[in-house]
Amino acid sequence: MSETAKLTYGGAINAALARCLDQMPETLLFGEDVALPGGVFGVTRGLRKAYGERVFDTPISETAMLGAAVGAAMMGRRPIVEIMWADFMLVAFDQIVNQAANVRYVSEGRLAAPMTIRTQQGNAPGACAQHSQNLEALLLHVPGIRVAMPVQAQDAYDLTLSAVTCDDPVVVIENRTLYAGAKAEVQIGGPVAPIGGHRLRRAGADITVVTWGAITSSVEAAVDATGTSADVIEAVWLNPFDTEAVLASVRRTGRLLVVHEANLTGGFGAEVVARVTESGVPLKTPPKRVGAKDTRIPAAVQLAREVLPQTDEIAAALKAMTR
Repeated sequence: MSETAKLTYGGAINAALARCLDQMPETLLFGEDVALPGGVFGVTRGLRKAYGERVFDTPISETAMLGAAVGAAMMGRRPIVEIMWADFMLVAFDQIVNQAANVRYVSEGRLAAPMTIRTQQGNAPGACAQHSQNLEALLLHVPGIRVAMPVQAQDAYDLTLSAVTCDDPVVVIENRTLYAGAKAEVQIGGPVAPIGGHRLRRAGADITVVTWGAITSSVEAAVDATGTSADVIEAVWLNPFDTEAVLASVRRTGRLLVVHEANLTGGFGAEVVARVTESGVPLKTPPKRVGAKDTRIPAAVQLAREVLPQTDEIAAALKAMTR
């Protein structure tokens, strides 16, 4: 039965994890400090008390966490692993890329790896270079891995459920600046949606803006500040990516701007642009991307602002493309 609750972004994730643990006995939740401390950001607070040893802390070894998850998933469990920072996934990339992503293929379809990796990425004041990277493009280059990036509390709840019930490995990329934000009405207890899809945050006629992650709010602010009539498509699922929705929008608007917090070179924005241009959709202006500069993220807040895309830069791109 569906009901509504006022939850923060972090609270919505907690509610989704509780539902998974409650309704799916094969589900496990583990990672560094997720059990007794309740997570370094408080997202898993109370779950150890409610579900006992199915929620447990691990040593500080991302390789061990993810290796254990792959094995457990192959043997019928449905593990949910928290990797505290997306940057730390790099320590255990072999377990994701060479193991989890390959299970279906190397077993000739006899086995699957229904595991969920929860992590968070993006810049926060003073986070510095080893805690600020946006790494979605690395994951999206690997066949066999699903990738979701919720921003709204409702999506955080829904996409977490979809990820855990999916029979493929899924990486859910959250953002720590959102965890303790304002509460919002979240519908809980309803049916679980299949993976895939997008959210239309603004509807307009002059330009299509595709974005994802926490920078979506900056895109919306830029659209509102400039008075631009824009379709703002938030790609809450990056794999599978809703290419058809983007193409349908660009056919109407004739313009495409892609905005992401990750650095510009090699970012997934280039893939979005390629898909649109290769489709042959007529364009009124060349497509444009806005992303972070190709450098490391400084610890100093003002320097970080110069590296990361800001609302005024997005607004300038909108004006230049629609004038």
